[in-house]
Amino acid sequence: MVPLDRHARPIDHILCGVPDAPALIDRAGAVTFAQAEEEMARIAGWLRAAVPEPGARVATWLPKSREACLMPLAAARAGLVHVPVNPALKRAQVAHILADSGASLLLTQPARAATLEEGDVPADTRVHVETGAGDPLPPSDADPTALAAILYTSGSTGRAKGVMLSHANLWLGAVSVAHYLGITPDDRVLAVLPLSFDYGQNQLFSTWIAGGAVAALDYLTPRDVVKAIERVGATTLAGVPPLWTQLIEAEWPAETAARLRRLTNSGGALTPAMVRALRARFPMADLYPMYGLTEAFRSTYLPPALVDASPDSIGRAIPFAEVMVVRGDGSQAAAGEPGELVHAGPLVAQGYWRDPARTAQRFRPAPDFSQEGGVAVWSGDTVVADADGLLRFVGRDDEMIKTSGNRVSPQEVEEAVTAGHEASEAVAIGVADARLGQRIVVVARGNADLASTLLARLKRDLPTYMQPAEIVWRAELPRNANGKLDRAALAAEIRGARA
Repeated sequence: MVPLDRHARPIDHILCGVPDAPALIDRAGAVTFAQAEEEMARIAGWLRAAVPEPGARVATWLPKSREACLMPLAAARAGLVHVPVNPALKRAQVAHILADSGASLLLTQPARAATLEEGDVPADTRVHVETGAGDPLPPSDADPTALAAILYTSGSTGRAKGVMLSHANLWLGAVSVAHYLGITPDDRVLAVLPLSFDYGQNQLFSTWIAGGAVAALDYLTPRDVVKAIERVGATTLAGVPPLWTQLIEAEWPAETAARLRRLTNSGGALTPAMVRALRARFPMADLYPMYGLTEAFRSTYLPPALVDASPDSIGRAIPFAEVMVVRGDGSQAAAGEPGELVHAGPLVAQGYWRDPARTAQRFRPAPDFSQEGGVAVWSGDTVVADADGLLRFVGRDDEMIKTSGNRVSPQEVEEAVTAGHEASEAVAIGVADARLGQRIVVVARGNADLASTLLARLKRDLPTYMQPAEIVWRAELPRNANGKLDRAALAAEIRGARA
């Protein structure tokens, strides 16, 4: 078991396995830790030559290739800041991230590069469709508090914002997860989540710091996941509720399902029915429900032994996290009393990139009763602790839509809907859905005769998970006393009609 050592190192040191043991597995075969270290060092040398400015940002818009898996480490070794872009995003979202991050370089594939239009790539950003092999760089001596990555996550309003993560944030997150999951060198982790998510990226780091192997998979169907588990002998699978729904419904050879020792869930709560179904489908696997937010990586987990008795709990704080339930006046909530989840400690990120106003709203001094002190993340999520200290999620205070494990900004969907000539006003609403967590319903005012044109344009401009499941056309949209669209009234009406 990985020991709980709070001494962080530069993230490029994290390939900690036996040199001739497998670190990364793909269809071309296995890459040992020694080979991964060598290839990563050569990519770092190429990056250093291509982007000599220390602290410059380098973005990747890639599937789970070897380069995509090694780039977070190579960029750090070269003294650069990695900006992973979700491969599901389309050109408009990529353009925003490139401009906002000030990326000096974008590494992508020819087919993706071909979708970018004039104006999408800033003048000082170079696009590369393959990596080079420079002179290998030695392990870095970076300050663990230095910025290592910017992960973009949607906000409740506006476009995606970049969360700034230090080497220490990434390193200690890997130590924490590897420790409480009990990952060992014998484990093989099937990485199906996007590497642009903190949850997805940690699949790499927590496995490597424990000396295990990662099998990175871009899947199209649940059957692809089933076959990959058999092919690589996977012991561990991380997922989000919509994926579990698909996998529960898939055909599973009994011996393949029995290979899994460990299932981890975040990105939405598991229902008691889903817990029972996962237990039945994967009888040999321990189940770890978890709660997290990109601004502090992860806050809680529920030990497998407690899942059956408390299936609706998000558990207790993970190692290195101090998680508090706070009243509106800043004091500590009592057991059974709802309050805001506030997270302090070394996993707290450094704020939002180039956005001091939003940083000040979410990253504030910890409550007076905090043991860690310092800056804490005030989540905006309401939770309640029971007498044993187990937390239960109550609700989210903002308007974020959580669908297929993704956090979607309603405003970003609305901007896309009204960007053409079909609709002049729109409100995006998350409606409960058993498979997706929430589906997106858009209420629009405009020309309903152009509905098919609008849907075709949205299919082109938005990633799959941001597509509206339904568009409701209205002659007028309700407004409040200030003349603004009455989102609360619309949401209550739409959710009530579809309950």
